[in-house]
Amino acid sequence: MVGVNDREGKWFAVPLREGGGYAIGIVARASRAGILAGYFFGPRHDSLPTLADVSDLTPATSILQGRFGDMGLRERTWPILGRQDGWRREEWPMPILFQQEPLRGIIMRVIYDSDDPSKWLRSEVMPKGSPTTPEDGMMGAGFVESVLTRKLSS
Repeated sequence: MVGVNDREGKWFAVPLREGGGYAIGIVARASRAGILAGYFFGPRHDSLPTLADVSDLTPATSILQGRFGDMGLRERTWPILGRQDGWRREEWPMPILFQQEPLRGIIMRVIYDSDDPSKWLRSEVMPKGSPTTPEDGMMGAGFVESVLTRKLSS
């Protein structure tokens, strides 16, 4: 079994559903339970990307962030591209996620343990007008593929 520390910093490709191609993802945090946190990137790549394709990517350039399950990686439907030399964990923080309660008009910032994305620490009420994305929740492999396909369709 792959260890938690072996997963962090791994780049992988996410197959897109319609029209083929791939998006790119990185594991920023991993738990022993198979819950990961990370970032996903465009543009659509017609063929399997390589580590050379990730050299300029940063959390700020991601198009999707959040917690997700490891099924795509575990079942190898999401090809692993590798890990860049010099990957620095502190440059890829645990994403800050939000929950919105529309009926009460409350926005909550949800905070998870920076070392374990499966461990909820607390929620904090945010002022009106605060960001509402990225949304908190657990994304499955199919959901990630669908969202990235939609975001990269043009």
